[in-house]
Amino acid sequence: MFYKTDYNSPLGNITLCSDGSNLVGVWFEGQKYFASTVKEMTENDTLPIFSNVKNWLDRYFAGKNPKISELSLAPAGNEFRQTVWKLLCEIPYGQTTTYGEIAKRLGKPMSAQAVGGAVGHNPISIIIPCHRVVGKNGNLTGYAGGIDKKIKLLEHENKKEVK
Repeated sequence: MFYKTDYNSPLGNITLCSDGSNLVGVWFEGQKYFASTVKEMTENDTLPIFSNVKNWLDRYFAGKNPKISELSLAPAGNEFRQTVWKLLCEIPYGQTTTYGEIAKRLGKPMSAQAVGGAVGHNPISIIIPCHRVVGKNGNLTGYAGGIDKKIKLLEHENKKEVK
């Protein structure tokens, strides 16, 4: 069974999803791939994981740099996606990397497009920082939550306008 609650962020409503003890989803309203990830969720605002995540997000949006390791995360995905998501967690706050760099770090010949698919299907937005991945030459590429949200998250972390 999956549970949900809402978080009102400076960037709009965010749905949090849990399996009861772990965080399995963080999605902006209208985010791509949201509907296909978890079909049925029961509203439950009382789970301790939700209190922890809301506190984490409050600190993040207040300009702090809370550690990902503070939260119990359980994103659902195949081995390749899990590996990519772990690498995303290593991107420092306020910094970016490219899809190609992640592909190189995996140590296997593959395309940046394959990495892009895994990054795009990250079910735990913001906390697993897929917004910190940009295209070749720093170009801002897609973001499942919307490119406008990606820009605002990068600006928030860099404290300057992102173009």
